[in-house]
Amino acid sequence: MLQFLKEQGFSVIRVRGSHHVLRKDTLRTTVPVHGSANLRIGTLRGILRDVELSAMEFENLWGGRHQK
Repeated sequence: MLQFLKEQGFSVIRVRGSHHVLRKDTLRTTVPVHGSANLRIGTLRGILRDVELSAMEFENLWGGRHQK
């Protein structure tokens, strides 16, 4: 998720423990990075809400990354 958001133009503005705070213009979100553990669905939805992406938009962008 961290790499995906960076590809969308977000940049890490600080790291506190395992939580990375990212910003793009006026949008901000926090992404927990716990090794290779998957994000929980509620956490993913919260991040998408923070960055103003619908689930469908995310799915299209995520799928498009792997078709390059």
